[in-house]
Amino acid sequence: MSVGDVAGLIAAIAFVLLVGLLAIPLLKLGTVLDEARRLVGTMTDETIPLINEVTTTVVHTNHQLERVDAITANVERVTTNVSALTSLFAATLGSPVVKVAAFTYGVRRAIGDRRHADVQKRVKTELKAERKSGRRGAGDKAAAKGPSV
Repeated sequence: MSVGDVAGLIAAIAFVLLVGLLAIPLLKLGTVLDEARRLVGTMTDETIPLINEVTTTVVHTNHQLERVDAITANVERVTTNVSALTSLFAATLGSPVVKVAAFTYGVRRAIGDRRHADVQKRVKTELKAERKSGRRGAGDKAAAKGPSV
């Protein structure tokens, strides 16, 4: 064996060792890629049912929102009807009720004024009668002034 053959043999062995050393990270990288492929498969298997559940939830939520929209429209119609009914009631009965209240107040006031006028008339009549009957006696004056202190 010549020096060139030994050098070629050493170079070949070094090349085999180099390939062997590079193969170890490649094998580990292959294992990592297998784990990644398995993880992606698992994620896909778990994600598809989750997406289906989310879709079902969105469909149910949209259905409930449609019902809420219908309820809101009905409440709006009822509010409009109550407002119209209130306006109709105020227009139909409001004016007569105000007139009746004003009339009743006027009657009460007239009766009160008449009673007051009757009381005043009676007081004036009594005062006139006392003046016409003459002067009061001395005992009457003392009683009218009150007790002396």
